[in-house]
Amino acid sequence: MFGLNFEKFDSMTYVMHSVNGKMKREGKSLSFFYFAPVSTIVAVPLGSRDIQFIFSETTQDFQTITIQGQITYVIENPKALAELFDFTLTENKSNHAENFEKLNQRMNNEAQTATSSFIQGLSLKDALRSAKAISDRISNGLKSSQAIKMLGVEIVSIDVLAVRPTPEMAKALETETREALQKDADQAIYGRRDFAVEQERRIKESELNTEIAVQEKQKQINEKQWQIKMIDADKARKLREMKMEADLVVEEQKTKLTEIQAANDKRIADAKGYMLEKTLQPYKELDWKTLMAIQPGSLTAMDNIGFAFRELAENAGKIGTLNITPDLLETVMRSQKAK
Repeated sequence: MFGLNFEKFDSMTYVMHSVNGKMKREGKSLSFFYFAPVSTIVAVPLGSRDIQFIFSETTQDFQTITIQGQITYVIENPKALAELFDFTLTENKSNHAENFEKLNQRMNNEAQTATSSFIQGLSLKDALRSAKAISDRISNGLKSSQAIKMLGVEIVSIDVLAVRPTPEMAKALETETREALQKDADQAIYGRRDFAVEQERRIKESELNTEIAVQEKQKQINEKQWQIKMIDADKARKLREMKMEADLVVEEQKTKLTEIQAANDKRIADAKGYMLEKTLQPYKELDWKTLMAIQPGSLTAMDNIGFAFRELAENAGKIGTLNITPDLLETVMRSQKAK
């Protein structure tokens, strides 16, 4: 009413209120009355902002690539920005959208300038793999740019979201990559087969080495067993020789004992013969009749009959006829049975 107005601003807007060209107040979260005919209010929105950029560049091998990304920034010096862009608050219009569009375009230009020389020094394949390096280049270029510093903004982050070739070149690279991958796959298959063959060879070689080792060990065992058998046979032979020697010694001892026993028996027999000879020497010249007569004990009738028959037998040539009755023989037989 009558040109007297009231304005209230939030904490994300930096306000500069001047009256008749002189600064009266400035800051954030301000609220005040002002007289419109003599007052000028500049309101600069603060806070972080994101802008999208996309531009094309030519690589060292004359291939076109498209770089797409995002720049995040905050307004650090609203006064410097207000000197370059018109943020005056009026009742009829607001220049905020137009101002920020210009600001974004300038930042896009600075970003493309920062990457142009870098991309032109890379090949297509290297450029497609250099998103992080491109992001660092843009960040360093914007932070060191005098034009950005004059705008009063601070770069928060730079994100390169995509680096793409032309559709035709992308298809060619896909074909090349696909063929390379197919070649790598074939090589992997051949490598796997070679590895399998090599492993099979190693397994067979290991089996053969194991078998050779087993045979060698078996040979050593057989040789050891043969040595043990030879040692046992030699010990058995020595035992037999020792036993034979012992038997020989025993037999020699037996022979000597037998000889000694025979010698002793001979001496005993000789002694007995000598004694018998000396004992019978007195009877050597006597006839048997005398011997019979002098033998101890009395002679019986049967003895005498026997002597008589002996006499008859000895003088049989001189006897003409001899009669021996059965009664006599029967008497003799009964006498013998009675004994």
